[in-house]
Amino acid sequence: MSFRPTPRALAVSTAALLALAGVTACSADDGPAGADPQRVDVVAGFYPLQFLAERIGGDAVAVTNLARPGAEPHDLELNPGQVGQISEAELVVVLRGFQPAVDEAVAQNAGDRVFDVAEIEPLLPATAGGHDHEHGDDHADEQDHADDHADEQDHAEEGTADARDPHVWLDPTRLATIGDRLAERLGAVDPDRAGEYTQRAGALRTELETLDTEFTEGLATCQRREIVVSHAAFGYLAQKYQLAQIGITGLSPEDEPSPQRLAEVIREAREHNATTIFFETLVSPKVAETIAREVGAQTAVLDPIEGLSAENGGDYLSVMRTNLQTLRTALSCS
Repeated sequence: MSFRPTPRALAVSTAALLALAGVTACSADDGPAGADPQRVDVVAGFYPLQFLAERIGGDAVAVTNLARPGAEPHDLELNPGQVGQISEAELVVVLRGFQPAVDEAVAQNAGDRVFDVAEIEPLLPATAGGHDHEHGDDHADEQDHADDHADEQDHAEEGTADARDPHVWLDPTRLATIGDRLAERLGAVDPDRAGEYTQRAGALRTELETLDTEFTEGLATCQRREIVVSHAAFGYLAQKYQLAQIGITGLSPEDEPSPQRLAEVIREAREHNATTIFFETLVSPKVAETIAREVGAQTAVLDPIEGLSAENGGDYLSVMRTNLQTLRTALSCS
């Protein structure tokens, strides 16, 4: 049965179900999907996809983010109201492989109304951006070697030989390409406003290219290029800007590092004179703090922008710029 999950439209038999639908069907910002017939209903799996849809769609779209602010999106579990939002949305924007519960619900309920980011930009191997002992002083060679250091980055492969890193949004130029394609898809859903979507995608591309230039210039001359991070989310950023990622855990922030891995990270941090051990906003900093104490370093937030914290009033662009300043300080860039 088709339905729109708004309190007035729902015909439910008990007050408990009414309360559940009224609470869980709402997005962080826009209320229930389908509430405004003049706008295209878009469901996004997590924050970076919400950011793209809102910036490109503008007032012509109503975007529902399935992941609440402050919640870690990898292991999101959906309630019946959210599954209903997916079934009713005119477009569902996801990154297959990142949120298994969302993937399952989309496969069962979204039909051909899916925009899969992983089909737009091929995902890098999980080991991309990993540290290479042989990079020497020639940073131009780091990108060429980034995929070769699989022995040091086994923890990032999540137990499979072909694991892929989903954190594609941390390369602004890749995000711009995804935005261009999302504008095309929105134009197909809503032809009368196709030109508006294309125009907004172009404006966003300009902003993202400016951000890319800021990162390129800001990280061009640094005393160090190794970043010790709480989980291996920064392969795209590391590869793009010739850094070397040393992940305490792999692609999932919930993984617990083995004692052997902790010892290896501590050794690497000392070898490269790391002054900062990075943690992130949506997971516990305890392991990063332990390593920092062992090596005499400080800790700082490097945000993979999988979601915004509940207190964060910024957006993708502002958080990325905060990340840049954090990196410049930690790596002693001039």
